[in-house]
Amino acid sequence: MFSRDVFTPTSNKIYLEKSSDMLRESWPRLRPADNKDCESIARLVYRVLKEYGLKPDPACTDVDIKDIESSYFNRGGTFVVLEAEDGSVVGAYGLYPMDEQICELRKMYLDKAHRGKGLGKFLLEDALSKARELGFERMILETATVLIEAITLYKSYGFVEYNPPHMSSRCDQAYMLELK
Repeated sequence: MFSRDVFTPTSNKIYLEKSSDMLRESWPRLRPADNKDCESIARLVYRVLKEYGLKPDPACTDVDIKDIESSYFNRGGTFVVLEAEDGSVVGAYGLYPMDEQICELRKMYLDKAHRGKGLGKFLLEDALSKARELGFERMILETATVLIEAITLYKSYGFVEYNPPHMSSRCDQAYMLELK
């Protein structure tokens, strides 16, 4: 028997157990995204935006999901997807470095069928952990008033409203959290 750590919503780890040549995993699971995921991420983001009456902006606000590797990883950030057993992307988030101390939580979305199961909390907890691992001291984010569930989640983790110098066109609120 062997095990390796992979994050899952129920235990923060799944254990891969080999018994009788079978490998069992808990799903959904988190994994780093790459550019092969860009189309799946865009479909998720645009689907959730449409559900809430918000407009996708592939030329500006959403241009970062056309090239995940350059937009996030090459800048010192990360992008993570929540993958279902069938390989579909059902959730995501990105950490976009604003400078050495501040990252912006971007594109944290969860498919409607997977909400209400603690997966939003799971995504946010992983994002906070990764931000700390990457050495960020503050996390900021922008959101829209219609995303009530997300705002409630952010506030429950201690995010406070602030007034940023600039905000994307579909957002009307901004929050920050000290990561110390």
